Amino acid sequence: MDLIIVESPTKAKTIGKFVGKDFVVESSYGHIRDLPKSKIGIDVAHDFQPTYLIPKKAEPVVANLRKLAKKAERVILATDEDREGEAIAWHLVQALDLEKKGTKVTTERIAFHEITKDAILRALEHPRDLDLNLVDAQQARRIVDRLVGYELSPFLWRKVRYGLSAGRVQSVAVRLIVERERLIQAFQKEEYWTIEAEFSGERSGSPENKSLISNRSTFPATLIAVNGKTLGKMGIPNEAEAERIVQGVREASFHIKDIAIKEVRRNPAAPFTTSTLQQEAARKLGFSAKQTMMVAQQLYENGFITYMRTDSVNLAESALAQARTVIASEFGAEYALPEPRRYATKSKGAQEAHEAIRPTNLAATAAALGIRERNGVRLYDLIWKRTIASQMKEALLEQTAVDIEGNAEQLAISDERSENPDDRSPIANRCLFRANGQTVKFDGFIRVYTEGRDDDASEEVEGRLPKLAIGEPQNAETVTPVQHFTEPPARYTDATLVKALEAEGVGRPSTYAPTLSTIQDRGYAEKIDKKYQPTEIGILVNDLLVENFPEIVDIKFTSRIEEEFDEVAEGKMKWTDVCREFYVPFKKELAEKEATVEKQVEISDVPCPEHPGEMMIIKFGRMGKFLACPQPGVKITLPMPEEAAQIKALEEKTKDERCPICGKPMKVRRGRFGFFLGCVDYPTCKGVAKIWDKTGFKCPNCKIGDIVLKKSRGRGRPFYACNRWPACTFLMSKKPESEADLAEALKHWQENPPKEKKAGSRTSDRTSRKKK
Repeated sequence: MDLIIVESPTKAKTIGKFVGKDFVVESSYGHIRDLPKSKIGIDVAHDFQPTYLIPKKAEPVVANLRKLAKKAERVILATDEDREGEAIAWHLVQALDLEKKGTKVTTERIAFHEITKDAILRALEHPRDLDLNLVDAQQARRIVDRLVGYELSPFLWRKVRYGLSAGRVQSVAVRLIVERERLIQAFQKEEYWTIEAEFSGERSGSPENKSLISNRSTFPATLIAVNGKTLGKMGIPNEAEAERIVQGVREASFHIKDIAIKEVRRNPAAPFTTSTLQQEAARKLGFSAKQTMMVAQQLYENGFITYMRTDSVNLAESALAQARTVIASEFGAEYALPEPRRYATKSKGAQEAHEAIRPTNLAATAAALGIRERNGVRLYDLIWKRTIASQMKEALLEQTAVDIEGNAEQLAISDERSENPDDRSPIANRCLFRANGQTVKFDGFIRVYTEGRDDDASEEVEGRLPKLAIGEPQNAETVTPVQHFTEPPARYTDATLVKALEAEGVGRPSTYAPTLSTIQDRGYAEKIDKKYQPTEIGILVNDLLVENFPEIVDIKFTSRIEEEFDEVAEGKMKWTDVCREFYVPFKKELAEKEATVEKQVEISDVPCPEHPGEMMIIKFGRMGKFLACPQPGVKITLPMPEEAAQIKALEEKTKDERCPICGKPMKVRRGRFGFFLGCVDYPTCKGVAKIWDKTGFKCPNCKIGDIVLKKSRGRGRPFYACNRWPACTFLMSKKPESEADLAEALKHWQENPPKEKKAGSRTSDRTSRKKK
């Protein structure tokens, strides 16, 4: 019997379908050894030697694998082919004593980019040794990150507040977000105007001309020059200037001055890497980076796509050949390339040995594969389209630029050479408009897919222009001045933040998603309308690190360390040298800052109730800011003034509420998820209740509960229901205004009872678990 060990049970199940009965496929459930959580676990004095432990939750898994390994003739390590996967394989060797003297079992390492029968059988025929350089590179990253986290985080606890953390990559991500927010806050918008016109062919002239152009639609154009002076973006600074130009334009007579036509070839984007998949899934599907990787992991482990942690844009020769066949079959031979299109990566430190993310079978749709989960279908479809489009012929476009010249006696514009802004330059009373159009001569790859954009610009370009000729007269049907204001730089989204990190060489494919999750989990940034905004504590921590530990949050420094990890992976550098080069100056600087940096204290204007004449200080807690006594050791706290006002309003609103357990009055308290009511006798009595928005009406069904405002999950509409749910399930869609409204709603509810949840649904499962 041969034992194959992989990381996940789904992957084990998929591979189990492809190998015979002579193989047992088991999962390690990820890492089976790690650094201890209670201490740093690194012996800095002895070449940064780590201490690895088997976590308690992994002990049963390790025991089972040891038992199976003793019975096996071969132990085949089939973890992912990247640094993380290589490290997991190495830890399995250590934990299962596979290299112990006297051990008869043979240990082999296999690698593959896709979980298909051919790939697995081919890998089994060509095993290799563990790549210890990859193991060392992963270990170097883990140790450097552990040193930063376990030595810099306590510094933040002492100087700001307990519970904060610092990370080598996460701190750079927070810095990018904070600096972008400061640019936005400092931005001063400027006004500018454009002149837009709608043109059509001249109606006067011969009958032949009239009949020729009578059905011609109008087309838009923008003013680009006045009196021979080209207008830049800010060329028309205010409404007065815009109106002055419009007056002249409306008096002008127009004709087609020039027509420029050029043919443009558009090439498709490269197949997906981890970074570009996260970016495009954010743009087109609204996925977070974490969500994208979770769905992609499921698709990979089920054998539907190739490995999803990669920075290569290469496609296997077999995939290129299949893509050509699929394109010719689905879209026609004219869309297929005579020779495959190959791409070169642009990201720093890319590992070209890997393959881009693609479907393992390009001839299979999501439906044919049996993918049922909606997000899985959507992501698979996105990957399929991108891969197929990358091997289709380029799109052939015809771009047309038409210049329409106008002449008028009254046309004028400010002369910048004059000190008097009212002076006008009478050089030549003429204006020039430009209309742009584009037609698709051959759609090529855009029949399948076009890449999304981060600036919210339309993916479709200008429309078709009517047939025009130089010298042809034109009418300005409308001339409209349009006001604009310059826009500040946009806040980062998942797509743009991943793009920025990749462009700077900070992090690697496996780190983007966890980094973005961490900065939110730590409370350093929050996503509002899918855009990252720094929190107060995020700004405070960033400023402290930038001022005192500039190298830790320096983008170039962090990028250089990533390059050194790459050199370790290539065998060009020792992992211990990377750790030493980083740690020695870091430790020295940390000791200096510990002595010189004062604890971050902000004084409020609220007097301390116990120490007259002293003002309370502002501290950060798990739920945000609060006021604390300035005297050390004294545990007197108060809410912030704005929060105190909110609590006072809620106390007035809930003054008649009673504890559901003991009947005593309730007090407004604040928890992780907002304000709630807690018994005044806490902790003796632990009665709690939600703060409802009551309508003032009792439930017409149970006669006990109150009708309150509720909101369904997600983007559901608000509704009104009894607050005794699930004991009473009465609900109504509109807010009751009278007892008559309630009576009518009760009758409708009784005649149209809500549908019972089917067995096995999430709601019924939750309810049944609660009952148990």
